[in-house]
Amino acid sequence: MKSAVENLEPTRVKLTVEVSYDELKPSLDHAYSHIGEQVNVPGFRKGKVPPRILDQRVGRAAVIEHAVNDSLSEFYGQAVAETEIKPLGQPSINVTEIPAVTGTPGGQLVFEAEVDVRPEITLPALDTLEITIDDVDVADEDVEERLTTLRERFGSLVGVDRPIQDGDFVVIDLSAKVGDEEVDSVSGVSYQIGAGNMLDGLDEALTGASANETKTFTAALAGGEHAGADADVTVTATAVKERDLPAADDEFAQLASEFDTIEELRADLRTQVGKDKDANRAVQARDLLLEKLREATDFPVPTGAVDAEIKRHLEAEGKGEDDPHGEEVREEITQLLREQLLLDTLSEQLQVAVTQNELLEFLVSNARQYGMEPNQFIQAAAQTGQIQAFTGEIARNKALAVALRQVTVKDGAGNAVDLSDFIGSDELDAAGPDAVASPASAKSGESAESADSPESADSAESADSPESADSAESADSAESADSPDEAGEEKAAEAKAKKAPAKKPAAKKATAADAETPAEKAPAKKAPAKKAATKDADAAGEKAPAKKAPAKKAAAKSADE
Repeated sequence: MKSAVENLEPTRVKLTVEVSYDELKPSLDHAYSHIGEQVNVPGFRKGKVPPRILDQRVGRAAVIEHAVNDSLSEFYGQAVAETEIKPLGQPSINVTEIPAVTGTPGGQLVFEAEVDVRPEITLPALDTLEITIDDVDVADEDVEERLTTLRERFGSLVGVDRPIQDGDFVVIDLSAKVGDEEVDSVSGVSYQIGAGNMLDGLDEALTGASANETKTFTAALAGGEHAGADADVTVTATAVKERDLPAADDEFAQLASEFDTIEELRADLRTQVGKDKDANRAVQARDLLLEKLREATDFPVPTGAVDAEIKRHLEAEGKGEDDPHGEEVREEITQLLREQLLLDTLSEQLQVAVTQNELLEFLVSNARQYGMEPNQFIQAAAQTGQIQAFTGEIARNKALAVALRQVTVKDGAGNAVDLSDFIGSDELDAAGPDAVASPASAKSGESAESADSPESADSAESADSPESADSAESADSAESADSPDEAGEEKAAEAKAKKAPAKKPAAKKATAADAETPAEKAPAKKAPAKKAATKDADAAGEKAPAKKAPAKKAAAKSADE
C-alpha cells in the first residue's frame, strides 16, 4: 500500500492511498463468501457458489463495492499510521479508482481522504518557566468562617413571626403565567432568601413580606417551551424560618469533633484551612502554567473540529444546526479546543500514560458527581464510545501535573515551593503502582465532597465547559425552581455519558485536582457523638433547601412544621 500526504491548509491534509489488488484480495474473497451466502443459485449450495458464477449473477462491481466498503476504514487507518498524521474528526473519502469490473481480475483501489489534523505546536522548555503562587496565610476570619460552616451543619430552623429577611428560609407556593396560560406551578418548595438559584426577582419580591402574604413580579423564564418569555409570577411564603446556630463553646466542640474544648477545635480548623489553601496553591500553579503555555504558543484551530463540536453542543440542548446560539458559543468552544490540542501535545511530549486504576477512579468520581450508579455510568460511557475520550481527558490532566514538576514554582517571597504532595514525583512514578500513594491520591476520592467548599470553587470540572455555559437554560421555567440542581444533574449526566464535550482540562479534579481537599470536611468525631450528629444532621437537612437531594424532603418537613 502506498500513501501520500498533501497539505491543503495548516490544519487540513489530503491522503492519497493506493491499494494493490493482492492487498484487497482478502476483502474480495470475504465479499464473495458473504454474497454467496445470500443468493440462491441452482446447482450450488449457499456459500459454495464460485466467484465467476457470482460475477455473472450479481456483477463483479457489486462484489468490489462490498469489499471496498468493508475494508476502506482499515486501509485509511493504516495510511494514517504510516504517514503519522494526527487526524481530528472523521475524514471525507472519495474513491477515485477501483479494480477491473470486467475482463481479467486486477487493477487497484485508489482513494483520497481529506481530514482535519492537529496543527504543529512547539512548546517552550518547561525548565525555563517560573511561576509565582500565593503565600499560605490563615486569618482568624478564615477559621471563624469554617467554624460557622460547621455550626450550620448542627443548626436547626425555627419559625419566626416577622417580615422576611435576607438569609431566611421560606416555604413557598409559586405559579407562572405567560399571558393567560399557566406555564408552571410548584407548591411547598423550600428556598433560602439570597440563594439566587430560582427565578430572577424572587428575592426582591419576598424580602419584607410576611408569612401567607402574596407577591407578584415579572421574570424571564430560563428554559422550557417558553424560554426567554416574560412571565407573571405569583408567590406566597407559607412559612418563614431562620437558622438557629449552636453556641461555639466546649459543649459544641465535644459534639461536633474529637476535641474537648472549642480552642482545640479552632486550632484543628486552622490546620485544615492551611492545608486547603496549600492544596489550592497546586490548582493555582496548574492554572498559571496553563496560562504561560497559552502565551508561549500560537497555532490555528481546525474549523471543522470547531463546527463539529458546536453541532454536538446544539444537539445536546435539543437545538438545530442553524440555531444562532451556535455562533454565541463559537469563540468559547474554539478556546477550549485550543487548550485540548495544547495539552494533547504536552501529554505526548511527556509520554504520559493512563492506568486502568486512574480510568476507573475517574469514571467512579464522575458517576458520583452526576448522581449515577458507577456501573450504570461506565456502561453508558462504553456503549457510546466515550471511554477513549475520558482517557484523553485524564492524560491531559496528568500532563499538567507532570509538567509542573519541571517548572520552577515560588511563593511571594521568592522561596521555592514543593508541590510533590499534590502533583506526585518522578521517583514515585518510577516505583510503579505498588508504591505508596501520595496524599493527593488519597484525597481524590473526596473531590466530590469538596464541591461545597468556598475555597474549592474551582474544583467543578464543568464550570468552564461549553455545555455548562448555558446550564441556566436547561432548567424548565418555574418548575426548575423546585430543584434546579437536580434537573441540571440529570441533563449533565446524560450529556456526559453520551458525548465527549469540549471542556476546559479538568485538572482540577484529577491528578492536580487532587490537591483540592474538602473545605467543609468536619473534624474526626467521637464515637458517642455519632448518634447526636446524625440527629442534628437530619435537622440540618431541614435547613438546607438550596442543596440538591435534601431540598424536597426539607420542603415537606418545613411545611409540616
